[in-house]
Parts: sequence; structure tokens; C-alpha cells
Amino acid sequence: MKKSTNKVYLLTEHNEKYQSLLEDKQLTDLEIVTTPCDASILLASPPLAVKRLDEFPELEWIQSVYAGVDAIFKAKTDDFILTNVKGIFGQQISEYVIGYLVQHFRHLPHYHEAQSLSSWQPKSYRTLDGLTMLTLGTGSIASHLAKVAQAFGIKVVGINRSGIPTINSSFDATYHIQELDSVLSKADIIVNTLPSTPQTHHILDETSLSHCSSTLLFNVGRGNAICEKGLLSALENQSIEHAFLDVFEQEPLDKSNPMWQHPSITITPHIAALSFPDKVIDVFAENYQRWRDGFSLINQVDLTKGY
Repeated sequence: MKKSTNKVYLLTEHNEKYQSLLEDKQLTDLEIVTTPCDASILLASPPLAVKRLDEFPELEWIQSVYAGVDAIFKAKTDDFILTNVKGIFGQQISEYVIGYLVQHFRHLPHYHEAQSLSSWQPKSYRTLDGLTMLTLGTGSIASHLAKVAQAFGIKVVGINRSGIPTINSSFDATYHIQELDSVLSKADIIVNTLPSTPQTHHILDETSLSHCSSTLLFNVGRGNAICEKGLLSALENQSIEHAFLDVFEQEPLDKSNPMWQHPSITITPHIAALSFPDKVIDVFAENYQRWRDGFSLINQVDLTKGY
């Protein structure tokens, strides 16, 4: 069991909201402090935390409010435990992916434009039934997406580092990352959900994307999984039909980047899945009880893997 009073410091873009939610939880022996040197726990946004780690000499545990923790991970030492949030983004990512798929295959922008012209322009379409979706990664987000996509008749296969299905796997098949090129050739839709690690950097480049054929590509994982030059080449030779990009190597995306004006790229500003404070606090509350009682924390980042 930890000390009688545990002190948490809030370092997020929405501190007032998090403080209100924490106070409502009335977690036993937890005190919110405003002095970094007093805190043993940090509830934080990784980009904000990484700039101020030296201010927390008593720090034992960081609970990230995001799933992605690569900003902290790069500066991580063994001085504290690092946990992130999982299991709260699958619904949002599924809405994003399925929403854009329906829009694409049912030509919804076409009808919006036709209506503005008072023009009756029926257009043939296909349904989602029978398509094959490949998810890069088979974690909680991809698993949730698989279940939703399968409800639309989509076959969903996943790729991970082991090639072994996860417990209670939702996938029709699971492949090893070394089989990526052959699986890409069979996919109608690719959804990247991978974290940022040295192994995932530019995993989708000109060479790997050349195995695709008129494929739709979604990036809702990390921006550096896709080589931008390779993607533009894949769009030019039509191995990729359209790319829906929510994350980028540089954010915000530079205004001079040619992807802004590309007709076969849809850009959204990292909004596919947001960290809603009430969901994050539920994760933190469960972890805090574990912390207080001396049990292992959930969603602990594996330093050997980077996620």
C-alpha cells in the first residue's frame, strides 16, 4: 500500500475539467496539488509533461491522458511508471472509419454538390459487404473496429508482431508483420492503428504500398507510420485510391505541404478519437485504486516495445 496521502498534479489542456471530475470521484487519500515538487503522481498530456519532467523530483507514476506516449517515452527513465489510456477510443475510431467508407462508396459528396445545383444525378454504387479490411495492429482500437466493420459485412484481418490472435480475437484472420506485403495485396481497405516505435517508422512506404491495388488507406495511429513521399507516389500510380489521414509526422501539417491540395487525400486535424476527460478519469480512478492498494497498474507501457 502506498503512503497515506498521495499527491497528484494535473498537467493537461483541460485542468479545470479534470480537477472537477477528480473531486467528484472523491478518491480515498488523494490530494490534488499545485506544486510540482510535492507530486508523486502526474496526470498529464505527454507533450506538456515532457517539457517539465525535471520539476517533479518525487514523481513515481505518470498517467497519460492519451493513448500515445512517445513524447514521454523518448525522455523516459526508470524513475517512474508510465501508463496510458486504452479501451476508450475504439468507438470513435470506428465512427470515423465507417463514416468515411459510407461517404466514399455511396458518393455522398456527389449528392451534396448535385443538390446545390438542383440537379438529379443518380450514381451507381457498391455496398461495404464483401470488402476486406486490413488493420495494422490488433489492439483494443482495431478489435473494436473489426467488430463494427464485420456488422457491415466486411472481412477483417489484422497484422501484429506475433501473428498470434489476441485473446477474444475479433479478426477473421491474424498475420505476422513479416507477411505485410502479401496481405496488403488482398486488402480493399487498410487502417493503421500502430503506435510509434522504431519498427513502425515508415512501415507504409513506396515499396510496401506498391503491393496495393486501388486500396483505401486510413491512418488513425501515428503519422510516422506513413512515408509521405511514398504515399504520393502510390496515389499517382493508383495503388492507393484515396487516403484518409488524421495524423502526421509534423502537426499541425505545414500549409505548404502538397497533401492539402491533393484530390485523393482527405485531411482531418488529429480528431478521429479525442481523450474525453470523463473517460480518462474512469481509467485513472481504476489505476489509482490499484496504486493505492499495491497492485499492478493497467495499461502500463512496456519499455522494451515502446507502447
